[in-house]
Amino acid sequence: MTKDHGPSIKNDEKYEALRKEGMSKQKAARIANDPNSGKKGGKADKYNERSKQELYDQAKEIGIEGRSKMSKQQLISALRNS
Repeated sequence: MTKDHGPSIKNDEKYEALRKEGMSKQKAARIANDPNSGKKGGKADKYNERSKQELYDQAKEIGIEGRSKMSKQQLISALRNS
């Protein structure tokens, strides 16, 4: 049975699976709370094909700090490592 992690975690089962894979609490929570997580099936645009604004918006959505001063390459790197 999946443990209830409280109202801050929307998908407890996914959160626990990600934590077992070794993800940090913060990253696991961010993915578990994203309603679009895992639904694209590999069909999302590659980061290099997105505009800087699209990358910025995604970085804002997941809470990457310092994004307003980042170049497109820095945004891509931050998104890949978040």
